[in-house]
Amino acid sequence: MANNRTFTMIKPDAVNNAGAILKMIQEAGFRIVALKQTRLTAEQAGQFYAVHAERPFYKDLVSYMSSGLIFPAILEKDNAVADFRKLIGATNPAQAEEGTIRKIFAQSIEANAIHGSDSDENAAIEGAFFFAGTEQY
Repeated sequence: MANNRTFTMIKPDAVNNAGAILKMIQEAGFRIVALKQTRLTAEQAGQFYAVHAERPFYKDLVSYMSSGLIFPAILEKDNAVADFRKLIGATNPAQAEEGTIRKIFAQSIEANAIHGSDSDENAAIEGAFFFAGTEQY
């Protein structure tokens, strides 16, 4: 069942568009299993993005992700990870296909509106970071 769930997070730059983004997600056939509004501390953002700790953009990413509210969510649909990655579009909104979330709502490659898990394994890990008890999906 792991391939039926994915994790997403509406980022600080797109929180004002959360309603429209969530509508697009639901209209694409995803069911919202869990959703909350929260704010990451710098420490929490650092933990979540620890995989990028050695990259030059890490400190800016942590600062950005702890700069405002976010909406983490767990979504369900057949082929969830791949279908959601297609819905959100390329990381760089200038390269994203028309009609994708990032093409419509992202401001830049850094402020790209939304996160989407890149694998079933990462979806489980990332979902568990925000939602206790979701490790087993």
